[in-house]
Amino acid sequence: MKIITYIKKLLPKTTIESGEAFFWSPKHDKITYKASTIDQPIGQWSILHETAHSLLGHLEYSSDLELLQLEVDAWDKAKDLARDIDIKIDENHIQDCLDTYRDWLHRRSTCPKCSVVCIQVTTTLYKCHNCYTSWNVSASRFCRPYRLQTGHKQQEKPKSLTPTFS
Repeated sequence: MKIITYIKKLLPKTTIESGEAFFWSPKHDKITYKASTIDQPIGQWSILHETAHSLLGHLEYSSDLELLQLEVDAWDKAKDLARDIDIKIDENHIQDCLDTYRDWLHRRSTCPKCSVVCIQVTTTLYKCHNCYTSWNVSASRFCRPYRLQTGHKQQEKPKSLTPTFS
């Protein structure tokens, strides 16, 4: 549990407690970790990642892409923390973790009508630039990425994107 002592020195005001999963709660200023894995490499990498979120001041995000960037930043900071205590975080593990976010983002951003990957408009709304379909997604990053098409009347697709000359 040497790693817990290290983290408590970095974050003396943050609560660090055992629980069912690894996560950072900015609302409660608390890092939760799985005690059964804390002495294993993956457990140590995970708690360093959650510690990085805290140290970087990650409080909230306004888009799916921003969430992915916060995750990348936290893993970069976790690697710095790991070096300080002679731990090396496996890059494949980092990419596997980031892939879960990339896959989640891809599923949420893919148009349910024409399968084009689109851009998020609000925290829960995507709109397709190809077929003009709109769909809502859950605000939670822990939910399965359901894509519920909105009941709004869709805009008509332009007849031609090729300019005409007179």
